[in-house]
Amino acid sequence: MFKKIENNFANHYVETQELPSGFVTNSSDLIKGYPKLQTLKELKAKQTEKYAVKALGCRVKTRDLVQTVNRWTEEFKLQFDVIMIGCMANNQRVLKFLKELPLLKLCSKPGFLFIWTTVDEIESLTTILNQNYGKKFRRSEELVFLPVNKNSIFYPQQDYSRLFENQQWNCWMCITGTVRRSNDQHLIHCNIDTDLQFENESLVSYNAVPNSVYKIAENFSNFNRRLHIIPYELGKTPIKLRHGWVILSPDVLLNNFNPLDYETQLQSKSLINYKNNQVQYLVGQTKEIEDLRPKSPGK
Repeated sequence: MFKKIENNFANHYVETQELPSGFVTNSSDLIKGYPKLQTLKELKAKQTEKYAVKALGCRVKTRDLVQTVNRWTEEFKLQFDVIMIGCMANNQRVLKFLKELPLLKLCSKPGFLFIWTTVDEIESLTTILNQNYGKKFRRSEELVFLPVNKNSIFYPQQDYSRLFENQQWNCWMCITGTVRRSNDQHLIHCNIDTDLQFENESLVSYNAVPNSVYKIAENFSNFNRRLHIIPYELGKTPIKLRHGWVILSPDVLLNNFNPLDYETQLQSKSLINYKNNQVQYLVGQTKEIEDLRPKSPGK
């Protein structure tokens, strides 16, 4: 006999072990019913693809990652405006890795930093950023990702000595430098994604990071130099490339990154003059996008 599920999803979980996140009806499209926001998101996705460099991967063993990044910053003066670190996997030990990474050299100013970690480590992350980087990275937002069920590749591994299970992943979104949406719409723009993201079971791509997570970074910032660092091997979970991103990892599927070629691509794709004739690698926007984007009150 079919049992009616009411709003008490916590009790339903106790009885059936079905996660409450699986009952979110619009998880595949969180802005469904908002046509202007849907149009804006579609237009921004087209612009992002238009200015994106080709998908690039750099396959480096974990022990050589920091050395590789140091070489990028010292020999090639390479910087990125959007840096994502970690993924939805328990073995990443991101906090240990952060203590060795030359983030101040690697991240431009202004720039954006997205760091994924477990619930247990999210507070320790703030301490490390403050102690190791002199409070240069200011926490702006916290993002949360929920898997659709316990069979998901994104479901956290559990410490079974606990009474309650951890079901989510957390991300600090940090900013270095001064960026204001009201004055710097060329840099920070289409922040229309919700801070709470759900895995969509019908669109699972079996990648280390869901596409929706990459899109948050792409929509939030107009910067075009994007780097994703996945420090440790993931085993059976593939790490696929994505247009517009350099992915640095021990087991990324394709190893095709060259710093000099990358700079050449950026210059041909997205070298843009903006305020006071300054030059930056940006995703160019249109009047239609500008008219639709969220604006500060009074703007």
